[in-house]
Amino acid sequence: MYFKQIFEEKLAQYSYLIGCQATGEAIIIDPMRDIDRYKKIALDEGLDIVAAAETHIHADYLTGLREFAEEGAKIYASDEGDEDWKYEWIKDSDYNYELVNDGDRFSIGNIHFEVKYTPGHTPEHVSYTVTDGAAASDPMGILTGDFVFVGDVGRPDLLETAAGQKGVMKSSARTLYKSVEKFKSMPEYLQVWPGHGSGSACGKALGAVPESTVGYELRYNPSIQASKSEQEFVDFILEGQPEPPLYFARMKRDNRGGPKVLGNLPHPQKVTVEGLTNRAEQEGSAVVDTRERTAFMDGHLKGSLLSTYNKAFNTVVGSYVKEDEHIYLIIDEDNLEGAVRDLIRIGLDNIKGYVTPDELEQHLENSKHSERVEIITLDDASELIEDSNYQALDVRKLTEFNEGHVEGAVNIAHTRLLKRKEELDKNKTWLVYCRTGGRASVATSLLQRDGFSVKYVNDNVEPWLANKKLAKVKE
Repeated sequence: MYFKQIFEEKLAQYSYLIGCQATGEAIIIDPMRDIDRYKKIALDEGLDIVAAAETHIHADYLTGLREFAEEGAKIYASDEGDEDWKYEWIKDSDYNYELVNDGDRFSIGNIHFEVKYTPGHTPEHVSYTVTDGAAASDPMGILTGDFVFVGDVGRPDLLETAAGQKGVMKSSARTLYKSVEKFKSMPEYLQVWPGHGSGSACGKALGAVPESTVGYELRYNPSIQASKSEQEFVDFILEGQPEPPLYFARMKRDNRGGPKVLGNLPHPQKVTVEGLTNRAEQEGSAVVDTRERTAFMDGHLKGSLLSTYNKAFNTVVGSYVKEDEHIYLIIDEDNLEGAVRDLIRIGLDNIKGYVTPDELEQHLENSKHSERVEIITLDDASELIEDSNYQALDVRKLTEFNEGHVEGAVNIAHTRLLKRKEELDKNKTWLVYCRTGGRASVATSLLQRDGFSVKYVNDNVEPWLANKKLAKVKE
C-alpha cells in the first residue's frame, strides 16, 4: 500500500493519497481544488488516481472532488445527515459517483475502505477506515476528517456561526458527543489521520503532530477527556471557539451546491502601476498589497488592502475581498503562483493582474495616488484615548479580549470586520491594535480603504496590559 499525507500550510489542511501498488490505482481523500499537484505526486509514484472521496462539506476551502469528477474519476461522498446538508451537485448528475452511508464498503485495488458515520462537526460527516487487504484483514487506521484531530475534535458551531443556521450549535455539540462515544469503542491501535493540524480554524486547540492513534487520543485529547458527561462535553467544546473567517459561509454554500469547475489555474497579467491605479479606483476591484506591514504603512496605493504574503494570506483576503471582485496583486513574481493557488482554493478566481513591490515603490515616490498610515505604540494610544475623538479597536478574538484589553476598547475580530465595520463611528479616529500587530495591520488597511480615520498600533499588547492602569484585565 502506498500512503502519503499531503499538507497545505496556510489552511493547515491534510489530504491523503492512498494507492494499491499491485494494480497501480489510487484514491485521494479530501482534495483541494488545484488537483494538478495530487496528480503529479501520483504520476511520480506510478499511480493513477481513479477515485476521490470526501469526509464532509468543508467550510474552509473549496473541494477538489468536482475537478476529479470532471476528469472521470469515481467520487465518493456522504449521503448521511439531514436534507439541508446534502451534496446537491452530485445527486442526479452525470458524474461517476457513489453516495455512501454508515457501514458501506468500497475498494481501490487491494485497499479496502469502510464508512463510519461521525456527525457533529457537520450533519453529514463520515470517516473512513483503511485496510491493506494484501497484508491484513483488519484496518490499520481511520481517516477522521474534521471529526477527531490530534489533541482536539472538530468544532460543532460552524453551521450557526459561519453558515447562519440559527440555534443549532448546542444540538450539533450533543451529536458530536455521541460520535465521540462511538470513537471510544474503536481499537486503540488504530492510527488516526486527521483532516487538519495546528493553525486550522476548524477547531480551537489542534496539535501540530500530523497523526496519532485512537488510544493516545482517548488518554490525552482534552476534548475527549471532557466527555465524561454530555453536558460537560457540550460546555467545553462550545467555550472559546474563535470567530470563523467571513468566507466560511461561502465555502459551505459552494461545496454543498457545487463549486465552479476550475480547470486550469488563472494566469494574471502583469500591468503597469498606472493601470493598477485606475483599477483601484473602480468599483468591483480589489488591490491586495502583499508587502510587509511597515512598508505598507509607510506608503501604499490609495484604496489598497494589506494582506502580507504569509500563513494568514488566504484567511485575510477571504475575509476582506468579495467573491465577485476583480483582484489585482502587488506581489513578488516568485510568490505569484502560490498566491493564485491560495485564492482559488477559497473561490476567489477573478485574479486579473499584478505588479511587483519594486515597481510600486518606485511609483509611489512621486505619486499623488499614495497614502500612508501613522504607526503608534500602545503608550501613544493610551494618551490619545483620553480625547473623546479617539477610540481603541481591538481586533483579537473575543476570548483574548475577555482576558484583558485597553479600557473602553471596542472588540471586533479582524476576520469579521468587513461585515461589522458599520458598527464603528466614522467621526472618531480608531486606534487599531491586536496582540503583536499582525491582525491590526490588515484591519487598519480595510478601515482606511472604507473611509475611516485610523492609526496603526504596532506593539505587543500583553506586557502592556500587565503593567498599565488603563487596561481592563480579567480577575
